[in-house]
Amino acid sequence: MLAEAACELFLEQGFEATSIADITTRAGVSRSSFFNYFASKSDILWAGLDERIALLEARLAGEQGPDAAADVRDAIAMIATGFAPDSLALAVRNATAMRLDDELEREAGVRRSRIARSVAERLRRGGAERLDAEVTAAAWAGAVLAALEAWAHDGAGTTSLERFLARASASAEALPSRESGAVRQLRVVVQAAEFDDALAFYRDVLGMPQAEAYEAEGGARVVILDAGRATLELANAAQVAFIDSVETDGATSDPIRLGFEVDDTQGTADRLAAAGAQVEASARVTPWRSLNARLRGPADLQLTLFQELGPL
Repeated sequence: MLAEAACELFLEQGFEATSIADITTRAGVSRSSFFNYFASKSDILWAGLDERIALLEARLAGEQGPDAAADVRDAIAMIATGFAPDSLALAVRNATAMRLDDELEREAGVRRSRIARSVAERLRRGGAERLDAEVTAAAWAGAVLAALEAWAHDGAGTTSLERFLARASASAEALPSRESGAVRQLRVVVQAAEFDDALAFYRDVLGMPQAEAYEAEGGARVVILDAGRATLELANAAQVAFIDSVETDGATSDPIRLGFEVDDTQGTADRLAAAGAQVEASARVTPWRSLNARLRGPADLQLTLFQELGPL
């Protein structure tokens, strides 16, 4: 009754011009009755969503399992379950008439931050790096508010919020995530006698961005280069022999060989060869639809360049 009275008044005279006394008078209840349900005029619009966000926060705070991404996905979906059109949907659709565009934007930011904070904390407990967790959480929170706005404009009363949130969540979930597993990063540590030459080759020629660099006493230097997504491929002797037969003309693999996915195997191999790398096997298409080349780079590293070609 209070929500209905408030929305009527917002439409008639605008959000800012409507007082709590106006609302209670229209609803026929006392001022104290208003504060039994709402802390402010704005809470009239957001109470339904706030209740769902509180449930999400409690649920994610209690999750400790290994699959943080699944926990987040399920908790986000819960927000929309059975969510009926309410005063918020009405306000979003009639924001200009109610003269509360700025109010909605400001308050939406508060809810977006609450969702993002809860999601980021869960992802970090699952092993995600801080930056990955924050970016992914922001995407999830944005998906919730974007879905709600789209639903209010296009579907409230005729379709469910679940449908809009599912579409928005697909975009959030498509972001790369590294939250699973106990190991947060694979780092290959290489001793390079010709340090500057190796740095120029891998950073400037191969194109691995410099992430960090440190110096210490006695001329000690280290540079950490970003290689993108890291994986550890374990292969038995038979598999290594099979790969060698496919990738080379009789050459053999070192016990440790570095593989780099690139956009253009042939072009990258030519560029590395011009910079001093030794070509051990020219580019060729593999049975698993990648274009592979093998080279020997600075610091005596055996390199495989591979370009994913996709299905025929």
